[in-house]
Formats: sequence, structure tokens, C-alpha cells
Amino acid sequence: MIKRSRGKAKKEQALNYGADFMDAFRELAQEKGIAPEVLFEAIEAALITAYRRNFGGAAQNVRVSLDRTTGEYHVYAIKTVVEEVENPITDISLSDAQAIKPDYEVGDVFELEVTPANFGRVAAQTAKQVVVQRIREAERGNIFDEYSERESDIITGTVERVENRNVYIDLGKTEAVLTPTEQIEGETYEYGDRIKAYILEVRRTSKGPQIAVSRTHPGLLKRLFEREVPEIQDGIVEIKSVAREPGMRSKIAVYSRDEDVDPVGACVGHKGLRVQAVVDEIRNEKVDIVKWNADSARYIANALSPAKVVSVAVNEAEKISRVVVPDYQLSLAIGKEGQNARLAAKLTGWKIDIKSESQAADEEIDESMDLVEVTGEESFSAEGDAE
Repeated sequence: MIKRSRGKAKKEQALNYGADFMDAFRELAQEKGIAPEVLFEAIEAALITAYRRNFGGAAQNVRVSLDRTTGEYHVYAIKTVVEEVENPITDISLSDAQAIKPDYEVGDVFELEVTPANFGRVAAQTAKQVVVQRIREAERGNIFDEYSERESDIITGTVERVENRNVYIDLGKTEAVLTPTEQIEGETYEYGDRIKAYILEVRRTSKGPQIAVSRTHPGLLKRLFEREVPEIQDGIVEIKSVAREPGMRSKIAVYSRDEDVDPVGACVGHKGLRVQAVVDEIRNEKVDIVKWNADSARYIANALSPAKVVSVAVNEAEKISRVVVPDYQLSLAIGKEGQNARLAAKLTGWKIDIKSESQAADEEIDESMDLVEVTGEESFSAEGDAE
């Protein structure tokens, strides 16, 4: 009686330990954001590996059953019921199978429990390595899924290090890489700096997800305005187009679906607070906010802001325009090294030829173009304080 009581107590202790073990795995799975079943399947796979490696079962087809509640495990050798056994490792005779269960037939799958008595210690050591690896893979998969869904969005992180001009940004669960070509010219990055960047691409690699980000992409400017302007978030104001020369100057074209809401004023904000928050984030890059217009001539005139436009001749088929400005506005319309005209062309998607009034007076208008006398609509230019 004493021996039986001790045996029973020992078994109950083992079952309690196994249950605690499974509870711990569930907590770990929840902590790592992994489905518990993924871990349980990893344990079963690890036990199969351990059995084959340590108990001469390499040639055997085995299955491991792990009780999800108690943590008890059993190893079963899987054999095929045959008339005549050719390979005793994979086959069992019909007569032997029917001696155990009479309704077996040829071709059925027969399972024989082969759990070794001292399997626990070896299995635990092997399982630990496999489970840790599976957790790592699952975590990487979760991170990849999370950030791949955020491509073309903004992330905020902390500069972790700079190596070979590449800036590595700590995002908490993983890191992003800002390559030299995606950095704003003249911008410096120091350890601990908090910066925002635009997610270009998320790639799956053997070392985990690789997140490529940009500080120069036009999408960064668009997303920053979306965060700062509630009217954009609500769908009342829309950013129709963005053109950037990173670190120097940008233009955005905005449109309002509500006649009572000024899209330019919404993006500027009270006392310019909204646009200034964007400018501060892109290190004082000058930003022109102009009204989008369905009329191509008016849109082109707006895009050349802050220059005043007298007339615009357009060829809709070829997307070519001829813009006339007052003589004293010519240099402003073209901009330093052609920057204003270049950005306006990028913003509108039109080729823009700019002439002063005196130059235009000496030239004939191309008959293929429709001439429109225009007055530019409201626009706004913002730039940060010089450092």
C-alpha cells in the first residue's frame, strides 16, 4: 500500500508539474504575441527530433502526442498493415495487428507506443532549442506582418547608431535602416535623436525583417500633413500632389470637398502652427501650399506661387504650357537655379515655359494652345527659422 501511494503521489506531482509547464508556455506565447498552438506544435516537432536522434529511430515514422493541458507526451511508431512484412521498422503484419485489434485490414495505419522510459531529460534539452528558434521565427514573422502593412506610412524611432553613413533607427521591436541616398542633404543624426521617416519597403530576410525608410520621399511630407491637419484625416481636405527637393523646398497642392473650408488655410493652421510643425520635422525645408484646380491653366498659375501670373496658354493633349508673368516677377517665377519652375512642373505634371510680358510681346502664341488670362488663387509659403 505504501509503494502504491508513493507512486500515485509521484504521478500526481509530475502531472502538476506538466500542467504548470503548459501554463508557462501559454503565458510566453501571449507575451510574444504568438498563437499557443504554434508553440505546442514546435514542442511536438522537437520531441520527434529528440527521439530520432537519441533512440535509434531515425528510420522510423513516428508521431508525438502532447497533451495541451497536462503536458504529458507519448511517442508512437507509425506502421502500415501488410500481408507480409518486408521492413519491420515501417510495416506490421496483418496477423500481429489483428491480435491487438481484430478490425485492422491491409493498408490501415497502425500506431505502436514507443515512448522511452528515460525520454524526458533528453527531450527537454532538444525541445528547448527548437522552441526558442520557433519563437524567434514567429516574432520575426509578426514584426514583418506588422510593418509590411505600414509600407508608405510614417514611423517614429530613435537613432541607435550610424555605420558607414547608414543610420539605424530603433523602433522598439526591431530597427529600420536609413541609407545615405534617403537622407536629407546636410542633415546630421546623433545617437538618441528621435526622428520620423517614411517606410519605403519591408523585406523578409534570414536575419529578420529589413525595413528601409526615407527622409527624402514626397510621401513623408504628405503623411506629416495628414497627421497635423484634422480636415485631411476627416476626408474634407485632400492632398492632390506633392513635389519635393528635400532639405530645400517643396510644394503641395490641396483641394477641399467643402466650399466653406479653405484647404490652404486648413493646412496652415492658426498662426501657422500646423505647417510649422511639419517644417520643423523636415528641418526647415520651405513649403509652398497651393490650391489644386481642375482647370489646368489655373492650377499651373497656382503652382508657380509665390510668383504672380498674367496668362497661361495650354496644350492639353501634349501637357505643354506657356506662362506669362510680369517682367519684375520673372526671376521669382523661375526661382533660384530654376527651382520654382521645376517644382511647379513636378507638381502639375506639365511642361512649363515661362516668359516675361516683354518677351511674350515679341512672340506669337502657338495656335495649338488655348490662352487663359488668370489670377493666381490663395497660396502660402512657410519655412523654418534659419539656424
